[in-house]
This record gives sequence, C-alpha cells and structure tokens, in this order.
Amino acid sequence: MMMLFLNLAVATAMVALTFAIHFVGLVGLTALLRQRGVHPRHHASTLGQGAAILGVVFGLFALHSLQIWMYAFAYLVVGELHQMETAVYFSTSTFTTVGFGDVILSHKWRMLGVAESMNGFLLISWSTAFLVSLTARVRAFEERIEGGDESKPSGPRA
Repeated sequence: MMMLFLNLAVATAMVALTFAIHFVGLVGLTALLRQRGVHPRHHASTLGQGAAILGVVFGLFALHSLQIWMYAFAYLVVGELHQMETAVYFSTSTFTTVGFGDVILSHKWRMLGVAESMNGFLLISWSTAFLVSLTARVRAFEERIEGGDESKPSGPRA
C-alpha cells in the first residue's frame, strides 16, 4: 500500500510539473507569435503565418520532448529503469500512448507509467487544441480578406 502512495505522489508531482511547463510553453509561444507580428490581427503574410505555424509545431514538439525526458529521468531516479536509452524509449512510447510493450515496468512502479500515459494523452490533446485554434484564427482572417469583409483594412481615405 505504501508503494501505491509513493507512485501516486511521484505521479502527482510529475503531472503538476509537466502541466505547468506546458502552460508556460503555450503562453510563451503565443507571446512569441504576437511579438513577431505574425498573429492574424497584425496582417502578416501567408508565408509569415505559415512559418509561424511551423515554429509553433516545432515548439510543441520541443515541449513534449522535454516532458518525455523528465519522465525518463524519473524512471532512472526511482531505480525502475537503468539505462537512459531504455528510459527515453519507454517514456516516449508511454507518453504517446503507443505502449509497444517490449519494455515494461515492474509491479512496483507501473502506476507511474499509467499516470504518464494519461498525462501524455492530455498534454498532446491540449497541444492539438492550441494548434487547431491557431490555424482556425489564421484561416478566419484569410477568409475575411478574401471575402471583402468590411473589417478588411482599406487603403488611404480621401
């Protein structure tokens, strides 16, 4: 029973830490988009918006990679896995919910693996929602321009 509580304590700490990192990362990506002037409200070019979306995708990949490595280090610290490559491999397959099953945790730490899987699912879903929201805003702006919407910026007035 004590091991279950230790699993849950480590899992809770990891979930809280990865969620906080993800939140800060998404806020940072949003701020970077605004700073670079590629936000739809800044009338950036289609190429600029495309580059911004690609930058966001790489940023999201970096966030998830960091979170995966954090779990890999956790497995090493608690002594469940003993090689970095194995820990990163297991963490990646667990975080992405692929779960190949060729590397498994002992009964002692398997709840931590389950928590990582749930955590990864939620964080990847959150990233997907963020990316969909961003591309929807870009597309809505393009449609306003193409449709001649009255909110379209006009030339100099006489």
